[in-house]
Amino acid sequence: MHKKVLSDLTKEEIGKLFPIEISEYDTNWPIIYKAERDRIVKNINPNFFSRIEHFGSTSVPGLSSKNTIDILLAVKFDDTKNQEFIEQMKNIGYDFNWQNEDENPHMVFLKGYDPEKPKQQTYHIHAAPQDHILWNRIHFRNYLITHPEIAKAYEDLKKSLADKYKRERVKYRIAKTDFITEITKKSLPGNIGSSER
Repeated sequence: MHKKVLSDLTKEEIGKLFPIEISEYDTNWPIIYKAERDRIVKNINPNFFSRIEHFGSTSVPGLSSKNTIDILLAVKFDDTKNQEFIEQMKNIGYDFNWQNEDENPHMVFLKGYDPEKPKQQTYHIHAAPQDHILWNRIHFRNYLITHPEIAKAYEDLKKSLADKYKRERVKYRIAKTDFITEITKKSLPGNIGSSER
């Protein structure tokens, strides 16, 4: 009998099994990230990626978040290497898909979404070349770390949206976009401080 995986589920089933829940900051999150980073470094051919970073809310000390570790990998988009890379990621438990919702698609790997054990630790890995717009999220992360009042505003927004879109993960993500875009623009090198003078 085929065991159901995430890709077998409808959006409604995903929302029911894996609702959006914002948790208080957990000091274990950086430790969990480091353990997963080490697993990737140990099991994935080093020729397939050149940089690995913890990003997203769990990378910002003190910030409430979904209990999902977000990881960013620098990869080159290459058909042959990508296929080998995807297979190696599957071997350490990741499901793969392309995120094509905007004009800058990138690779996404998910782990921990087992319909039979929905309370596992979850991981989202986003992979793209280092000149991809996705890497601006590192500037966003750093800005939140150095601007606690903005981090608090982001936390409040997320809690509000989590209540509104508890079982609608895509709507939740899209509803955060304007805030993330605005703060990311401020966070880019050359822009920091320009609106605060």
